[in-house]
Amino acid sequence: MDATIAFPLLIGLVAVALFFDFLNGLHDAANSIATIVSTRVLRPHYAVFWAAFFNFIAFMFFGLHVAETVGKGIVDASIVTPAVIFAALVGAIVWNIVTWIAGIPSSSSHALIGGLVGAGVAKAGTGAIVWSGLGKTVAAIALSPATGFVLALLLILIVSWLFVRQTPFAVDNTFRVLQFVSASLYSLGHGGNDAQKTMGIIAVLLYSQGMLGQSFYVPLWVVLTCQSALALGTLFGGWRIVHTMGSKITRLNPMQGFCAETGGAITLFAATWLGVPVSTTHTITGAIIGVGAARRVSAVRWGIAGNIVVAWVVTLPATAAISALTFFVTRLIG
Repeated sequence: MDATIAFPLLIGLVAVALFFDFLNGLHDAANSIATIVSTRVLRPHYAVFWAAFFNFIAFMFFGLHVAETVGKGIVDASIVTPAVIFAALVGAIVWNIVTWIAGIPSSSSHALIGGLVGAGVAKAGTGAIVWSGLGKTVAAIALSPATGFVLALLLILIVSWLFVRQTPFAVDNTFRVLQFVSASLYSLGHGGNDAQKTMGIIAVLLYSQGMLGQSFYVPLWVVLTCQSALALGTLFGGWRIVHTMGSKITRLNPMQGFCAETGGAITLFAATWLGVPVSTTHTITGAIIGVGAARRVSAVRWGIAGNIVVAWVVTLPATAAISALTFFVTRLIG
């Protein structure tokens, strides 16, 4: 592919980006609905409608700082070509499909970041990497689940103290209602952080083609189509991963589900306002482990949690390798 491409091919690349966004929603639906489904507050098909709605309206509550980080803060925007974008998306899409089939809650966000890095390095060497942006993204791999873990653990302790005199039946009924609030907040955080990653990809593609003028920005139509694609993917739901997140790691009751979702939502809100593209999967997994460990350490199935962590570690290098290979193949064919 050349640095400039015909309009139909540009439309095709935007469609591939939106397909990744759809897969992101499909793959990460578990992040928004696993707890509210596993506590039986909502049936799965109602839960995905609930989550998809809040995924879509998230753009009304957040700026576009994450989109700007992905668009120009991971690799130098000046080296981005359609071939780089295509290779990055292929790496992320392949990894999402493989982990979805296997039921592994890996990070779509870091799959995309790894894809960008792999394609960017294949195009222009390590000088293409914006190390400050990549550094804070890599740091978030550890910080987002740790923050979710700590916040969920603290919330469990606070809530347990506040409701110590209540009967289990009364506590359960109260948090069945409150889980609607916490699930909504988490879905807002999911939509606010995750859809922006695809916005950044499409915006930098348009910028590389001279369609945004001299300044990088995210057009409104890109915002709306990306939020729609993510919400549509969530609507279809990744049921294999819902099962892993909702019941295999630990068993949850409504109070624990509320604390996990609220701790995760606070983490996502903060990261989105700071412009850090964190993994919603990492965040909610850390929060779920936190509420499980608050009950007792043995309540967490640490073997399954360990397998998830391995998938997190492997995601960046694996997608980078797939994307770099795709770039080289694309260049040979082109």
